[in-house]
Amino acid sequence: MSTTAHPSGDLLNGQELRAWRGMLRAHALLTKALDHQLEAEHGIPLSSYEVLMYLQDAPGHKMRMSELASSVILSRSGLTRLVDRLEREGLIKRESCETDARGQFAKLTATGTEKVAAARATHLAGVRRLFLDVLTTEQQDRLGEIWDTVAPGAASAAGPA
Repeated sequence: MSTTAHPSGDLLNGQELRAWRGMLRAHALLTKALDHQLEAEHGIPLSSYEVLMYLQDAPGHKMRMSELASSVILSRSGLTRLVDRLEREGLIKRESCETDARGQFAKLTATGTEKVAAARATHLAGVRRLFLDVLTTEQQDRLGEIWDTVAPGAASAAGPA
């Protein structure tokens, strides 16, 4: 692990630049490919699939809007726009929170359950084919360790969703 302090104006060296740009490029290419596949086969973008998947996996198929925004790494306003669209499409509905008049839940509908079930196999196959299958199990373990190291600092610096 690098513990060298760098003045904020220092340029990234070749190794640092390769690591940073590699992560950005891999993420952009993978999400673009997965998004294209879900749009082509199921008519939903990756961002919608992700919201539906979190709701599918949640107890009662519902989550508080703030919790959902944090899970999918969207701002609250970004999530609100996405939820508005998913609600118009009949894939989710909003429910009031009984214990907090200001709180709202997003809840998966039966149509949303069908959509995410159909899309899940496509998504998982794409994740395996484009990402997991090109890595050895050792590389997957190491990459998991790396993300576990990087994510907490980035999450604390990002502030609330």
